[in-house]
Amino acid sequence: MSPRPRITLTDVAGRAGVSVATASRALRARGEMAADTRSRVLHAASELGYSTVGQSQGRPRRGTSLMFDLVLGHFHDPYTEEITAGARTTASGLGYDLVLTAERDDPADDWPERIRSRGSAGVIVGLIVPTSTQIAAMRRASIPLVLMEPPSEASSPLPSLRTTDSAGGAAAARHLVERGARRFVVIGGAPSYRYGRARVDGFVRTIDGVAPGAPCVRTSADWSAWDARRACARALAELPGGGPIGVFACSDEMAAGAYRAIADSGRSIPHDVMVVGFDDVRGARWLHPPLTTIRQPIREMASEAVRILAQATAGGEVSTEAIIMPTELVERGSTRRLLIE
Repeated sequence: MSPRPRITLTDVAGRAGVSVATASRALRARGEMAADTRSRVLHAASELGYSTVGQSQGRPRRGTSLMFDLVLGHFHDPYTEEITAGARTTASGLGYDLVLTAERDDPADDWPERIRSRGSAGVIVGLIVPTSTQIAAMRRASIPLVLMEPPSEASSPLPSLRTTDSAGGAAAARHLVERGARRFVVIGGAPSYRYGRARVDGFVRTIDGVAPGAPCVRTSADWSAWDARRACARALAELPGGGPIGVFACSDEMAAGAYRAIADSGRSIPHDVMVVGFDDVRGARWLHPPLTTIRQPIREMASEAVRILAQATAGGEVSTEAIIMPTELVERGSTRRLLIE
């Protein structure tokens, strides 16, 4: 059988209907260019299996680069800072550099092309589910992927790390009941990601079991404090009955918004309303009163993701079974009140 002919830049340019120079600039993200032109070139390169690193299909000729990419939709919030810190520390300890790569909204600028061009040894994709095209591009480049807290299931099996989201929601429900709450508000996230649904389901199912018939208003917010303030205010106004209220928010940021709504309603925490969040990011302990929350092992998950990539790079077998890491309830001032007789 004759060897498969090597795909050249000329082939890509011909498929995209542009000059070789334009194709070269598009693949290297150099210079100004219309978005549709760049998109055509990238799509042609992906279809043909062309790599800007020659026949190595994405890795440099000298071998695997000692760097991993961390791909996130955004950086510089408390949650992603924890991911970055955990991944960077472990990568450094294993002799790898960590490159921070943003997933951009521009369809003409796909992160797999940038990663292939620098020959990364592996990729952690956090809070994002890569498309089938992106997964295929990484596989052609022999660059392993690990997903961290994917919001939904990927189109094909990939190693992933998650937390016990449903169990965390259940723990929040039991804690609020034990601390004396008799009415409940649960603030889910919109979009309704996999982990958000699991947290809400765990909470509601447990309330139904340990406090059957208790009033419980479900609402949702766009994962921000501002929108959670609005959603919680409306839920508090709709909540029937009397007695202490327990609020469960599916993130610490949304819990901070609930604090403002509770204050706006003339109630106090924890005397009138007790609040439990989810994540245990740094700001949770600086709320007043400090927030009781379900701690996710964010740094530990990021650290384990790096170890999986290092194992894959060394030629080791990597399972596509999801690794589930446990959550735990951290009690602070937002639920410390006397039990109701």
